[in-house]
Amino acid sequence: MRILFLGDIVGKPGRQAVTALLPRLIDIERLDFVVANCENVTNGSGVDPKSARDLLAAGVDVLTSGNHVWRRKEIIEFFAAERRLLRPANFPPMVPGHGWTVAETADGTAVAVVNLIGRVYMDSVDCPFRTAENVLREAGPRAAVVIVDMHADATSEKNAMGWFLDGKVTAVLGSHSHVQTADERVLPGGTAYITDAGMCGPMDSVIGVKKELAIERFLTHMPVRFEVASGPVVVQGVIVEVDAETGRATAITRVQERRVV
Repeated sequence: MRILFLGDIVGKPGRQAVTALLPRLIDIERLDFVVANCENVTNGSGVDPKSARDLLAAGVDVLTSGNHVWRRKEIIEFFAAERRLLRPANFPPMVPGHGWTVAETADGTAVAVVNLIGRVYMDSVDCPFRTAENVLREAGPRAAVVIVDMHADATSEKNAMGWFLDGKVTAVLGSHSHVQTADERVLPGGTAYITDAGMCGPMDSVIGVKKELAIERFLTHMPVRFEVASGPVVVQGVIVEVDAETGRATAITRVQERRVV
């Protein structure tokens, strides 16, 4: 089977590019399952119900998120109704939503998706490593194929998670930095890994933000209201090829499509 994971979708340009491209990409690449990180899809920070529905309608099977997921308060009630939208599993247990889910492909193959968030340079939350172990005790018996979105700042923490879960999950795929890395590989135990899948957002920007605003912030160190950039959009991610019976990855390939929206 073939699984697509899309990096952080940024603002309206990223959402429009993904919703326009994804149906064709599913057909051309013969994709069986799609996961996308949506935590910046609404005006560049957070996710609202309409944006989530648009992405699900376009063919995304499960949406993951990260540290910006609560920026839109209207998403809180949506979590109760939509199990296909995840927040990090190592957030405090009393917060809304779910940190993992099991969905099925068209042929009935079960796929577990787990959303984790790192702690290095991020908020202090529960340990993502121990959380991953706990989730796998529940999810493992329900699905041989397990995809992990490791939403983290430090490359070392993402890399450590890849090795920690090697042979235990199908893929550990990094998000958050909005910069696609070139270290994709299948680890010895059969787990596909990449430090960061990249971004679905404006190319001529600083990680999706208008470049002049980001530069002003760096030059002055003064508060600057960031705005999503415009212009050509890049859609980045990875395709993981999987043995559905064993849950082991057999290949991982970077995706990078450019569109004008």
